[in-house]
Amino acid sequence: MTRQPEERGAELRALFFESAYELLQALNEGGLQLETHPGDEEVLRGVRRAVHTLKGDAAACGFAQLSELAHEVEEVLTPEVVQSRGAGIAEVVLSAADIFGTMLFAYERSAEPPPGVHLQKMIRDLLEGPASKKDLTAHDTRGAGSQIAAKFAWTEYEQLMISEAVHRGESVYNLSLRVDPNSLMRAAAFQLIRNVLHGCGTVIALRPEDNIAAATVEIVEAALATSFTAEAMAQRCRIPSIVSDVRIERAATAGIAEHELLDDLLEVQANLAHVEHPDDPAPGPGDAIGAAVATITETSLRVDAARIDAVMNLVGELIIGRSMLNRTLAEFDKKQARDPVRAKLADAMAFQTRVLDELHKCVLKIRMVPVEQLFRRFPRVVRDVAKQCGKDVALQVAGQNTDLDKGILDSLAEPLMHLVRNAVDHGIDPVDERVAAGKPARGTVFLNAYHQGAQVVIEVRDDGRGLDTNKLRTLAVEKGILKEDEAIRLGEQEVLNLIFEPGFSTAAAVTEVSGRGVGMDVVRSAMGKLKGTVHVSTQLGKGTTIQLRAPLTLASIQTLLFRVGGRLFAVPLSSVVEITRIREEEIHMVDQREILRLRDQLLTLVRLNRLDHIHAVAAPPAAPTKKTRFVIVIGAAEKRFGLLVDSLVGEEELVIKALPSDIVSSDLVSGASILGDGTVVLILNVPAVVSRFSKALPMEAIA
Repeated sequence: MTRQPEERGAELRALFFESAYELLQALNEGGLQLETHPGDEEVLRGVRRAVHTLKGDAAACGFAQLSELAHEVEEVLTPEVVQSRGAGIAEVVLSAADIFGTMLFAYERSAEPPPGVHLQKMIRDLLEGPASKKDLTAHDTRGAGSQIAAKFAWTEYEQLMISEAVHRGESVYNLSLRVDPNSLMRAAAFQLIRNVLHGCGTVIALRPEDNIAAATVEIVEAALATSFTAEAMAQRCRIPSIVSDVRIERAATAGIAEHELLDDLLEVQANLAHVEHPDDPAPGPGDAIGAAVATITETSLRVDAARIDAVMNLVGELIIGRSMLNRTLAEFDKKQARDPVRAKLADAMAFQTRVLDELHKCVLKIRMVPVEQLFRRFPRVVRDVAKQCGKDVALQVAGQNTDLDKGILDSLAEPLMHLVRNAVDHGIDPVDERVAAGKPARGTVFLNAYHQGAQVVIEVRDDGRGLDTNKLRTLAVEKGILKEDEAIRLGEQEVLNLIFEPGFSTAAAVTEVSGRGVGMDVVRSAMGKLKGTVHVSTQLGKGTTIQLRAPLTLASIQTLLFRVGGRLFAVPLSSVVEITRIREEEIHMVDQREILRLRDQLLTLVRLNRLDHIHAVAAPPAAPTKKTRFVIVIGAAEKRFGLLVDSLVGEEELVIKALPSDIVSSDLVSGASILGDGTVVLILNVPAVVSRFSKALPMEAIA
C-alpha cells in the first residue's frame, strides 16, 4: 500500500529533528574547540560540514528560514575568514547553535521560529571588522605574486583527491607560478618547474599537463600536498630567470554534497582501519569509499525507542511464562516422578531458559547507552555559566563509557544540569579568593560515572569553597524551613540535605543562573521518581561532591523473595549482604529502636509490617508471631540494616511493572511483578528505605 505524502513528510521531519539535534551538539563541541584552537582547519571543516548538512536537510523539509540562516553561517566558515578574523568565529558558531536550537524547538511545535537578527549582525560585524595581523602577514608573504590571476579550475576527480589528502591531515596548497616572459625555452622552463614541484611534495593536479602545451602558457598552476611551509615552497619555486612571480594559498576543501559524503566515508574507513588493522597500508581512494559505504550500510540502523520497549515488554512476558512452566514442571515432578517424559521436559526447559536469558541480555544491551551521550552537553554549560559568573572554570570528565538504560539516562539530564550549574555558580569560588587560599586560579568541576552493583553512580565534584553547615543552619531558620531548636539538633548529613528543600538557596542574590531555590529540589524529586538517591559530602575550603545513584535498568532484576505478615515481597539480590536466623529474645530495644547484635556489629532492624503505606496495600491478615525469625542484612553504599521477615521463598528474576500512585503511594516500593501463579510481588526500593531510616534515626543507628 502506497503511503500518503503527508505520512512521508511527517516521517521525513521526524528523521530531520533527530539528526538536527545531533548536528547542534557537533556545533557546540566544534565551537568550544575553535575557542581554544581558532586556527584548527580540521575542526573548522567539521563545523562547516555540520552546518552544510543542516542547511540541506532544513531546505528539504521546507524550513526555509533555518536553511537560509545556516547558509549565511556557512559563508563565514572558511579558512580565509578564520585567518583574518579567527577570534570571532567561535562566538558565531556557538551563537548559531543556540539560535538553531530555538528555531528547531519552534518548528517541532509548528510555531513561528524566532528571527536570527542577532546572529546575522554578528556575521556582518565579523566580515566587516578589521583584518587581523595574521591576515596581513599572510598577504605579505605572497608579495607581488598576489597579482597573479589564477583559476585553479580542478576537475571533480582532482577535487576529490584534494579532499582526501586534507582529511588525512596533509597540508594542501594551490600554487600559481608566472613563467618569466624573457625565458626563451618555455618547455625546458616548465620541466624545471615540474621538477621543483615534485621535490616539494605530492603533485595532485598540474596545468598544463605536458611540455608541449607549456610552450604557449604563461601561468603554471598546481595543487600540492606537502610538509613544507608556504614560505619554504615560495623560496624553492622562485627559480632565477625562469619564474618571475609566485602565488601560494591553502587549497579550499570541496563544499558540494558529494565531497561532504566523501569526508564522512573516509572518516569511517580511517577509524575502522586504525582500530582493526593498525599496521596495514592505507587503502586507495576507491577502496576506501567502497569499504566505507559498505560499513555504513551494514552497521548503522536507527530504531524507534518505542519498538525496543515493545520487544522488552514481550521478553518480560516470556520470563513470566517461563516461571509458569517451571512451577507446572515442579508439580509434574511430584505427581509423575518416574514418568520418562519428565527428563525430556526438563531438557526442553533448560534449553528455553538458556535462549531466553541470551535474548533478555541482548535486548537489555540494545537499551543501554554510554553516559557520554549525556556528558558531552556539559562543556558548553560550564563555559556559558562560568562566563556569566565571571569565573575561569574547567570541566574534567571520566567514566564516559559507563553504560546505562536510555530511559534512565534521559531522566538524569535535568538533575545533572542543575548540579553542574550549581557547582560552577555556588561551588567554585572567585579567582581572588582562590589565589588567596593558595588554589589555582582556574576552578575545576569533575564529572564521573561508574557501576556499583546493580546501580550506576554519577558524581559531580568541584574544588571550590565547600558547604558551611553552620551557615546552612542559619539560612534554614531565616527562611522559616526549621525552628532554631530543630536546626541545632540536626546531624551534619541532615544539615547538608537541607539544600534539597524547596525554596532553599545559598545564593546571596537572584541572578540569571541561580538564587531562586528551585534547582536542588528538582534533583531530589527526579531521583525519587527513578527510585534512586542523592548524597552530599563536603569539605570546607576544599569542595563538594554530590552523588546520584540510580538503577542500571528499570526492566528486570534478580531478587530474593520473602514473606512478611502474609504478603510476598522482593528485594534486589545485589543489595543482600547475608541472611541469618534469630530468636525473638535476641532482639533488644535501645532508644526506642530494635537492635540486633550480629557478631561485632550492631544492626538496626526494620519490620515492614509496621511501615506506613506498605502494610496498607491490600495486606492479608498478619501471621501468628513466630519464635524464630529470618533477618536479611541489606547493604546500600556504606549503610547496613536488617529486614525482619517471617519466611524466605527463594531467588527469582522479576520483570518490574510500575505501580499506579492510587494503588501504592509509598516511595519505599519501586514497583511490582507477577509470578507464574499470578501472585503479585512488591519490590522494595532499598535506597529509599535507607534514606527514610537515616532521617528517622541518628546516623550511627544504621550500622
